[in-house]
Amino acid sequence: MKLYIHGMGAVSPQQNWTKDRVWLSQPRDYAGDLLSCVEPDYAQYIDAKYLRRMSRILKMGMAAGAMALHQAGVKIPDGIITGTGYGCLEDTEIFLRKMIELKEQALNPTPFIQSTHNTIGSQIALLLACQGYNQTYTQEGFSFESALLDSMMALNKDPDQILLTGGVDEITDASHKIQKRFGIFRKTSASSLDLFNSNAKGTLQGEGAFYFALSGKKGKETGASIHSVTTFYKPTEKELIAGIREFIRSASMELEELDLVLIGKCGDTHLDERTEQVSRRSFGSAPIGLFKHLSGEYPTASAFAMWLGSGIIQTQQIPAAVVDGINRPVRNVLIYNPYFSHYHSLILLCAC
Repeated sequence: MKLYIHGMGAVSPQQNWTKDRVWLSQPRDYAGDLLSCVEPDYAQYIDAKYLRRMSRILKMGMAAGAMALHQAGVKIPDGIITGTGYGCLEDTEIFLRKMIELKEQALNPTPFIQSTHNTIGSQIALLLACQGYNQTYTQEGFSFESALLDSMMALNKDPDQILLTGGVDEITDASHKIQKRFGIFRKTSASSLDLFNSNAKGTLQGEGAFYFALSGKKGKETGASIHSVTTFYKPTEKELIAGIREFIRSASMELEELDLVLIGKCGDTHLDERTEQVSRRSFGSAPIGLFKHLSGEYPTASAFAMWLGSGIIQTQQIPAAVVDGINRPVRNVLIYNPYFSHYHSLILLCAC
């Protein structure tokens, strides 16, 4: 069934909804090997007395959730469903360091309590006094997609609900240094916006917090909907291409009806070569857009793509940094997100 997007909230490496008529008209450029979020004034979204006890990822998640609910005109959602690949890394690091320093004695329990993956959704529920369904998914590259699939099942049962569904992940200095040892990130980059114009090994790490107020019923201001979602784990190229074609066919669509395909190329020459082969054989002449030079690579980067695709449908404006030269109305956006070759997902967005 379709999920209707009533509101969206985002904290990302890019400027979110701007007052300018054309959004993302001046994307931020980053040097180095990571893209950190542009954080808002959290006091606009969170009571000041709670802020000092919140870690960075909790502030990001709370702010994104508050933005989505405000846009939807909803005070308390019927449920909160969150996807996160890494969870609350900062608090986890604090707790582990204190365990070592204090030799596992006299530990402050707060960092441990706030280190679990479900802390983000739980904190939102506590501050909103939301006593409804609350679930967190931690399936690495499928974390956000799992949250969407759960939302579909819940809203299929009760379409009148409003569910706050999101994807959240953060970067910390320690986690970034550890992941760099695996050789998955570039040693350096002069420009994130130039990510796809240089042949190099590795990608750029990113982070972000995105929440969507979803319902099974269309509202007066609803501009975009989620038509369908699917995932593929470690598929062969043949299996992946067949799966993509079946996904499009099951949506009762033809390739010509795809107004835009957002593809999660990451900038790693070897990984992107396979992605390009799959794209050429799967999407025909459909217009192709890219997004990970704006978001960076992380487990829930598909949430950034959904925020981007939904915004394109609602504003009918495609940022030049995504793809240039499309002058047709955008009613259907397909997101194809490969995450380090093992995780592949598809999300189809449609205009309402």
